[in-house]
Amino acid sequence: MSHISQQPDERHPMTGNRMDSGDDTGFERHEYDVVVIGAGGAGLRAAIAAHDAGARVAIVCKSLLGKAHTVMAEGGIAASMGNVYPDDNWRVHFRDTMRGGKMLNNWRMAQLHAQEAPERVLELEEWGALFDRTPEGLISQRDFGGHKYARLAHVGDRTGLEMIRTLQQHAVSLGIDVFMECTVTDIFKDGDAVAGAFAYWRETGRFVVFDAPAVVLATGGIGKSYQVTSNSWEYTGDGHALAMKTGASLINMEFVQFHPTGMVWPPSVKGILVTESVRGDGGALKNSEGNRFMFDYIPEYFKSETADSVEEAEGWYADKKNNRRPPELLPRDEVARAINSEIKAGRGSPHGGVFLDIASRRDADFIKRRLPSMYHQFKELADVDITAEPMEVGPTCHYVMGGVEVDADTEQSRVPGLYAAGEVAGGMHGSNRLGGNSLSDLLVFGRRAGESAAAYVQGLKDVRPRIVADDVRLAARTALAPFAIENGGENPYTIQKDLQDVMQRLVGIIRKAEELEESLEEIQKLKDRATRLSVEGHRQYNPGWHLAIDLTNMLIVCECIAKAALERKESRGGHTRDDYPGPDDSWGQVNLVLTLAGGDYSAPVDLEHKPLPQMPDDLRELFDQ
Repeated sequence: MSHISQQPDERHPMTGNRMDSGDDTGFERHEYDVVVIGAGGAGLRAAIAAHDAGARVAIVCKSLLGKAHTVMAEGGIAASMGNVYPDDNWRVHFRDTMRGGKMLNNWRMAQLHAQEAPERVLELEEWGALFDRTPEGLISQRDFGGHKYARLAHVGDRTGLEMIRTLQQHAVSLGIDVFMECTVTDIFKDGDAVAGAFAYWRETGRFVVFDAPAVVLATGGIGKSYQVTSNSWEYTGDGHALAMKTGASLINMEFVQFHPTGMVWPPSVKGILVTESVRGDGGALKNSEGNRFMFDYIPEYFKSETADSVEEAEGWYADKKNNRRPPELLPRDEVARAINSEIKAGRGSPHGGVFLDIASRRDADFIKRRLPSMYHQFKELADVDITAEPMEVGPTCHYVMGGVEVDADTEQSRVPGLYAAGEVAGGMHGSNRLGGNSLSDLLVFGRRAGESAAAYVQGLKDVRPRIVADDVRLAARTALAPFAIENGGENPYTIQKDLQDVMQRLVGIIRKAEELEESLEEIQKLKDRATRLSVEGHRQYNPGWHLAIDLTNMLIVCECIAKAALERKESRGGHTRDDYPGPDDSWGQVNLVLTLAGGDYSAPVDLEHKPLPQMPDDLRELFDQ
């Protein structure tokens, strides 16, 4: 059995190692082959793969095991299994993914993802996942925006929860060690290669050193940099910033996905997602005048596949094989922009959103059966009965397409021994992620990252990188710096509030040059203020200290987003420029690559242009069909 560690005593219950006494020596220390940072779908799948490849593995997670953002993925796992539409196959899924990402995806990642997703879903089933079934007994698959065929394997509207339950149970049964409520603040290197990681227990503040020549980042996204977000407190860009500090590069950071349907009212549920499944099962988007406005926003790119009348859309729900899909199921970036336009035009709901109505279109039993979590969640948290009234929804910061630049086959960054998978990795989704592709992304590339990390360590044989003692002491001093400023210091909560305001106002869903330039000036001021962060009290149970550490990550990631958004002078996917309203072919084959000189958080972010990998002719021909 694994050891799951959360509340350390004077000696660690697994190793017997003595805890640190509060100074910068004698830290708790552990040795592994692979350390996985993050315990969502990507982290768990990476840990399982590394373990199965013979590596000694530890999972380090910022929160409790089982509390990962993967559980918020309610709709399903995109995989071309063909259980509902036999014509579906990996080539169609690949084409949908590339088109959804406006062709800015790393084609090889999109190919591997489409090819391997069905096998990963069946693997989950073998490990005990329970899926909804078709009348023939196959895994049921539902429709989602941007997908030509119904291909999301699902468990009602709680697919992510079932996925985490299954992976977590499997990982624990394998004996993989888990360090819960333990935050990683630094990754150590020996020369150019990874040597280990530095962390602290959130409860006691005591420090932990992990000796490990391979680290897999699976830390998720950056949403807590925005005021309105579906993300919870953990999503502060830790993995993105750790990668940059270690010497890795980020790509596609200008592309932030605002999920079109987050609740805007009541306040108790503001920002919480309304799954795309509501629209897939018949929910219609309406403005304050009662019009289904999405018919006015169908791009030329999708007109051949999208219904252009209410009658045709209703026909699709009645007989999906013979009619074009409703415009509510366009890719998320298209729907989010349409909602934003309606609100700006004065046709929004009373609380600054639009209406999502399934109550008048499906009976209560159907809604409760197909969307049980949605029904119970909003009934309990906000006294909103989705079987009887429309929901007020609007765009909410949900996902970042950008992340660590990795090799498509191995998920290794440009730093030997450093890997990334899931939302923290870039390239797979291009400029916009299709709904349902997230969960399959976690499974496909989590497995590949874990296997690659284990193979890398085996290749080292007995010549393992070593952690330098001075680096450990520096990491400890840096983490404790906010305690050293007693008078006139900055409050971390104030800086976070100011940062969220800057990102929401100036780097939101619609952008323009002068606002982006202003945002970079404001972010630099906030970085200067953050050098004087001050916290009171002790290291035990100190959320202010935790936020002070997170803020360094948030600030560097926000600078990356704003700088890349200013540089990309076009609108594409999750990046919309008011001053450059359309796509520009000259930008269609360019990645913006961001690095941090010397890994210094205080240094400005460097940006360079890099051409996309060229797609082979046999795959390019798929877009001519």
